[in-house]
Amino acid sequence: MSELKDLIEFVSKSLVDLPSDVEVNEIEGEQTTVIELKVDKSDLGKVIGKQGRTARALRTILNAASTKLKKRAVLEIIE
Repeated sequence: MSELKDLIEFVSKSLVDLPSDVEVNEIEGEQTTVIELKVDKSDLGKVIGKQGRTARALRTILNAASTKLKKRAVLEIIE
């Protein structure tokens, strides 16, 4: 399991009411890694936040961490 996947999983589980329903998948591409985040429908609003602020913050954290690892990663929140 990669550090980026662990990071998103940890932060997401801290945000939601049903941490057992948090699923994080990592898809390695040639240049970009896609981190897919799936949460329970009732928790979707918590990971997206008002006007997408929480989702933007998650993406900023992921971007900073991936830059440090000299990788490129994007976060997809799956409904």
